[in-house]
Amino acid sequence: MGIRRRLIYAVATLIGTTLMGTVGYYFLFEGNSSFIDCLYMTVISLTTVGYGEVLGITGNPPAQIFTILLITFGMGIILYSISTLTAMLIEGELTGMLRRRKMERKINALSEHYIICGGGETGFPLAIELVTSKAKVVLIEKDNTVIEKSRYINNLYHIYGDATDDKHLIAAGIERAAGISICLPSDNDNLYITMTARMINPKARIISRMTNSRLEPKLLKAGASSVVSPNTIGALRMASEMIRPEAVEFLDNMLRSERGDLRISQICIEDRSFLAGKTIMKSGLRDQFNLLVLGIRRSDGKFEFRPPSSFVLEAGMTLIVMGDFDNIDRAREEL
Repeated sequence: MGIRRRLIYAVATLIGTTLMGTVGYYFLFEGNSSFIDCLYMTVISLTTVGYGEVLGITGNPPAQIFTILLITFGMGIILYSISTLTAMLIEGELTGMLRRRKMERKINALSEHYIICGGGETGFPLAIELVTSKAKVVLIEKDNTVIEKSRYINNLYHIYGDATDDKHLIAAGIERAAGISICLPSDNDNLYITMTARMINPKARIISRMTNSRLEPKLLKAGASSVVSPNTIGALRMASEMIRPEAVEFLDNMLRSERGDLRISQICIEDRSFLAGKTIMKSGLRDQFNLLVLGIRRSDGKFEFRPPSSFVLEAGMTLIVMGDFDNIDRAREEL
C-alpha cells in the first residue's frame, strides 16, 4: 500500500470511528443529548481518559454495551492509526511526501524554465552548469541516489520518476518550459521523449543526447532542435587537448574558476532595443557592463567574427558576449 493510501486509510478510520461513536450515542439517547456531548463522550471513551460520564451511561444497558464495544474496538483502531503515523515518521515516508508536495508547488510556479530528463553522467553535470548559470532547472530522474544529491544543490528542482512517463513531464511543467535536455542512455527513449515534448510544447528548444549517429535524422524529424553526441564531443575535446592545450585550459579555468560566474552567452537585439543603430563602441557593452563581444549572428543567420568597434548593431542580431552572469543579465534588462 502506498504512503498516501496508508495515511488516508489511517486518518479515515480514526475519523470514522469517532463519528460512529458520536452518532451511536446520539441515537441511544434519542437525541436528548447534544451532539457535542456525544462527541465528547466518544473521545474520552476512546482515549480512556476517564473524566467522568457526561451522558447517563450507568444504569443504561444498551449504552453500557455500546461503550464497551466502542472502547474495545476503538482502542485497537487508535493504536493502529498512531502506529502507522509513527512508522511513517520514523521511516521518513511522511517527511518525504511533504517534501515532494513542497517541491511540486515550487515547480508549478515555474515558467520559462529548463527540464533535464535523466541525471546520469551527462544530465547531472548539465543540471549543475545550468543552475550555475542562474537558470531555473527541473531534473527528472528515477535513481533515488541522484535525487538525494539534487536536494543539496540550491535552486535545482527535481522529480522522482521515469522521464519516459508523460505524467512526469507534465509534472515538470513541460508546457511552460523554455527548453528540454534529454540525456537518457537509450536512444529509443530519447526519441520517444523528443516526440512527446514537441507535441506538448511546440515552441520549446529540445536538445537530445545521441549515441548512434544514424538516429540523428529521426531525432531532428521528431522535433529535436539540436542533437549532441557525447562521443563526437569527446573526440573533439581530445583533439583540442592535443593541438591547442593552452586554449582548452583557458576555457576550463573560465568555467571552473573560484569566481565561477564568467561565461560566454548571448544577447538578442529586439526592435525597440537601445542598441539598435549604435556601434559597438557606443553601445556601452564594454564600458558599462564589462562585456566582450566575440561575435555577432546577423538576422540572415550569417556570423560576424571579431567585429570591429565601428560595427553598427541592428535589430534582429544576436551578440555573442563574454562576461559575468550579473552583467549579462543587467545588459539584457537595460539594453
